[in-house]
Amino acid sequence: MFESLTDKLTGALRNLRGVGSLTEVNMADALKEVRAALLAADVHFKVAREFIDRVQAECAGQKVLQSVTPGQQVVKIIHDELVKLLGEGTTELGQKRPLKVLLVGLHGSGKTTSTAKLGKLLKKKGSRPFLVACDVYRPAAIDQLEILAKQEELGFYADRESKDVPAIGAQGLDLALQQSADVILFDTAGRLQIDTELIEEVKKLHARIQPDEVLLVADGALGQEAVNVAKAFHDALSLTGLVLTKMDGDARGGAALSIKSVTGVPIKFIGTGEKTADFEIFYPDRLASRILGMGDVVSLVEKAQEHIDQKDAERMAEKMRKADFNLEDFLAQMQQVKKMGSMQSIMGMMPGMSGLQVPDDAEHQLKRTEAIIQSMTIQERRKPGILNGNRRLRIAKGAGVKVLEVNQLIKQFEQMQKLMKMMKGGNQKKLMRQMEQMKGRGGMPGM
Repeated sequence: MFESLTDKLTGALRNLRGVGSLTEVNMADALKEVRAALLAADVHFKVAREFIDRVQAECAGQKVLQSVTPGQQVVKIIHDELVKLLGEGTTELGQKRPLKVLLVGLHGSGKTTSTAKLGKLLKKKGSRPFLVACDVYRPAAIDQLEILAKQEELGFYADRESKDVPAIGAQGLDLALQQSADVILFDTAGRLQIDTELIEEVKKLHARIQPDEVLLVADGALGQEAVNVAKAFHDALSLTGLVLTKMDGDARGGAALSIKSVTGVPIKFIGTGEKTADFEIFYPDRLASRILGMGDVVSLVEKAQEHIDQKDAERMAEKMRKADFNLEDFLAQMQQVKKMGSMQSIMGMMPGMSGLQVPDDAEHQLKRTEAIIQSMTIQERRKPGILNGNRRLRIAKGAGVKVLEVNQLIKQFEQMQKLMKMMKGGNQKKLMRQMEQMKGRGGMPGM
């Protein structure tokens, strides 16, 4: 979502390199570009103006520290101000148990899916979540929540006959407590726009169940409208947190940068995709680092620890060190990395890589590479040298690709094995030449 903003901010700060001190004169043009970048990202104009004023006051007259360029110092100042803008401090739910969480929002914001996603996240952290379906106007919403609850093995309650939302909420709460649930999540109905009827119904449910947390689920792609929606719900219900969905889209991201400043309500979670696993605790400092192209190594490591088995990783590293890495190992490694998310999302967490665009066909190419290797026998994966013309033709037919693509994969894998042997032998100059040649030919699909 923030690729355009990252590019513009990086370009604006690039002009400060080489100056000896930070003054109002050499900061003016750069901050003008930063302000333009924020407005282009659909950040509220008052928020953008106040942000620039704070950065300017912090930067003007500061002396450059030894071994730190003005550009680096300004990046640090802007990073700190972005963290303040996004919301400092803890963003997790309260520790009270049982914890009652009411999720509200407009129709289409992703409330039902987010309810199940939050339940899955809390279960992974050791809680016993229970979902209560309080959207009585959309039968599909009840069905969807029930399916997701079964899929993730979460407690669930719904009453398809009743239209009494407060009563349904109370009955669901009683059942959840009987089943020893320690977090009860209430999914509510939405509207296409905020109206009196919607607010009154949610208020009645709120009064009946007395929630500990009230989370607004808002579509991050709405921009300034998401901020207005948050303000209206906050005035009516005193929100305790926000869930921004669709943060993997191509919207400009202004909602995330404006919503905390305008409403005073912290963002607690973000939805980053359609799968139930695509849901994260919101860390302001990490997002600020991503926006400035500094990556997010902490989140990357957490994802790796979550999806990649440590013993397998150590075994794989040892095989690569000994240059004993075959196509079966490569397939296993590729499948583990795929669990961490899309290539673009992984690169966005790597310092200096967020600005690089993954080719449109990269994910498709990975699938083709996987199909080719899966069409091989165990023996062929372990000993690619036995792959003669007939075997390659059979593999190509099995994977639905051309023989040329099989040949290219085998050739690139052989080159990769040569690199590993050079690494083992310590021939650095030859290794660098070989890497340059591979780079020129497009490299190994999936590496």
